Amino acid sequence: RIFVLGIGFFTLCFLMTSLGGQFSAKRLGDSPFTIRTEVMGALESRGVLRRMSDMLEMLMKRMDILARLENSTDFHKGDEARFPLDRFQPAAGLMERIQAIAQNVSDIAIKVDQILRNSLLNGKVMEGRRDQCEVPRDPKYPDCAGKVEWMRARWTSDPCYAFFGVDGTECSFLIYLSEVEWFCPPLPWRNRTVAVPSPPPPPRAQAAFRRDLARLLELIGTGKESLSFMKKRIRHLAQQWLRAARRLEQKLAGRQRDQKHILVHIGFLTEESGDVFSPRVLKGGPLGEMVQWADILAALFVLGHSLRVTVSLKELQSHLGVPPGRGNCPLTSPLPFDLVYTDYHGLQQMKQHMGLSFKKYRCRVRVIDTFGTEPAYNHEEYATLRGYRTNWGYWNLQPAQFMTMFPHTPDNSFMGFVSEELNQTERQLIKANKVSSMAVVYGKEASIWKGKEKFLAILNKYMEIHGTVYYETQRPPEVPAFVKNHGLLPQHEFQQLLRKAKLFIGFGFPYEGPAPLEAIANGCVFLQARFNPPHSSLNHEFFRGKPTSREATGTAVFQVSSQHPYAEDFIGKPHVWTVDYNNSEEFEAAIKTIMRTQVDPYLPYEYTCEGMLERIHAYIQHQDFCTTSSLPPSPKTKSPAMQSPPSPLALSPNATHLVWSPSAGRAPQVWPPVASLQVWVSEPQHTCTETCRRHGLVCEPTFFRFLNKEEVFLQLSIACDSTEYEMNHLYPAVAENVRECYLQKEPLLFSCAGYNTKYRRLCPCRDFRQGQVALCRDCL
Repeated sequence: RIFVLGIGFFTLCFLMTSLGGQFSAKRLGDSPFTIRTEVMGALESRGVLRRMSDMLEMLMKRMDILARLENSTDFHKGDEARFPLDRFQPAAGLMERIQAIAQNVSDIAIKVDQILRNSLLNGKVMEGRRDQCEVPRDPKYPDCAGKVEWMRARWTSDPCYAFFGVDGTECSFLIYLSEVEWFCPPLPWRNRTVAVPSPPPPPRAQAAFRRDLARLLELIGTGKESLSFMKKRIRHLAQQWLRAARRLEQKLAGRQRDQKHILVHIGFLTEESGDVFSPRVLKGGPLGEMVQWADILAALFVLGHSLRVTVSLKELQSHLGVPPGRGNCPLTSPLPFDLVYTDYHGLQQMKQHMGLSFKKYRCRVRVIDTFGTEPAYNHEEYATLRGYRTNWGYWNLQPAQFMTMFPHTPDNSFMGFVSEELNQTERQLIKANKVSSMAVVYGKEASIWKGKEKFLAILNKYMEIHGTVYYETQRPPEVPAFVKNHGLLPQHEFQQLLRKAKLFIGFGFPYEGPAPLEAIANGCVFLQARFNPPHSSLNHEFFRGKPTSREATGTAVFQVSSQHPYAEDFIGKPHVWTVDYNNSEEFEAAIKTIMRTQVDPYLPYEYTCEGMLERIHAYIQHQDFCTTSSLPPSPKTKSPAMQSPPSPLALSPNATHLVWSPSAGRAPQVWPPVASLQVWVSEPQHTCTETCRRHGLVCEPTFFRFLNKEEVFLQLSIACDSTEYEMNHLYPAVAENVRECYLQKEPLLFSCAGYNTKYRRLCPCRDFRQGQVALCRDCL
């Protein structure tokens, strides 16, 4: 009996050990995204049961031999036998029990075999086909086969693929490419829940103007000199921001404003981009970018939006939901931000780490771009074909997503910054304390002074010269001894210096910084050099690679005619004088005239806190680059049933240009409103920017799509022997000498910039608010 019990116990243990690990619903190495419903190890399980059955059968045969020996004479010798007969009486019962065990094991083997066969059949419909998936041939997914081929060869190149469940099998490739990315059709055997219509999103929270900037200072953080500089600036201007917010709130008269979730990622301050600015903050380095970023943060916060601020790549990845790896996979969840404000460095970092999600969400990005990016440089294919490719362009964004420091080109959005606004008492005090013989030189780095001895000597004849050049132990050799150098001054002390000075003089660099506007706002006259020839990427290293031609020609040449074109074009005399420094007589005459000229402190409205709040409010509430309108089909693809509707434009009463027709029916819901549109034809040597400006208007690229039609040429009495759709940043336009008309094929190339003497361009213009060139009269 002990022997029989042992046999049974051995059989049970063997059975449990052999089969216990086989009926697992999930293996340790399985992806969290994979569900296994099959019974694994089917062949091994059947083999174990067969071996057990064979062992029991052999045991039965040996016991049968033993039973037959029981009757042999060699074994029994009467009563003297060495083994009494009753010792083997249980043999028959033992045989029966072993036989029963063998039969049970055989039955178990048959049943398990049936279970395994059924499991495999079901698994063929489910995950059992993991190694047998075939690439679907679906014309709606033409890239599927190529992507699977790429995954076979490269799926181990980035850990993010394993994070999403890719394990090297065909099915894992297809699951990833259909459920994480979208290059393959969904697999029919995947356990996918039926799509339930999602409930409508809850009403958006409404933005409320904020009255305290303390929370913003916490969001900006610490640890960098650049951040400290920005926080000091915000604190210094806090009361002006709050007063401006109250005025704008009254102007909006309780209008509803959706609160946006906004990420502000300052890429040039990250360690990965080198952060060259922070170490130079205390040494006279360029601060214009940090001035602008500080003001952007203040404006967004005061307007009442929800902000996150990052200056490190690790924080950026965390906020975006970047999967672990090298950045080839999409984000793990939808982007939680309505808008992302960043710079070119941050844009590059986002592209590297967002995978395919970058293309999906790039319409939410706003790029703070000091000099601007014109459409010819932004469109990757066009820039490559036409020689406009630079270090900073070819992003294929909507050109208005680039936001500039000054209104260089209407193709981009004008972001700007702010200068301190003076009250009436301060203005009178400044006028009373001005020293007519005091000049301050624009430039905190010693290199700016190098080679300027001639100008300084002439200036020294009439004025006391002051500088704010950084030095550690002694006066920099580039600064003459007759200059009173104050060293690098805190912002408040620099303002006090400007309030006493009569003249603020620039020597050609830095280009287009905020300091000249601050000087003009404090009652200084700004004297700057006219560049002859204009500085460009062809003759000046600083401009090489900039993604803009600054409207010079139809060629890829960036040209700047003076140190500060905005001050020259938008402010001008008596506050701004632009002269040829190579002409000593002109330079000296300008200084004498400036000393006799009385000017009041002046600050353009668009550079006040209220002006910037007004502008950013309008952008946030109205700019939407995630929904775009398509162009009408080209003439070659039109059918009689697809003729474009009549033009909604009509000749103005004096028949000089087109306007939106009052009888055009319901106006489209676009921003700016179409009621502000006027269509003018340029002269051959003029850009659309210049054409609109000559009529007291601003070029508005949003309106190009309304005049990119054959009918518009006819309405303007332009005869066209032929009309072609082509990619060209100067179109729509007409070559009058050959009577050829051209329409724009690529919406991203609509541009106010550029000209060619063979074309007259069709130019969309609009009106603008007084002192706010970025907004039309009804744009707020």
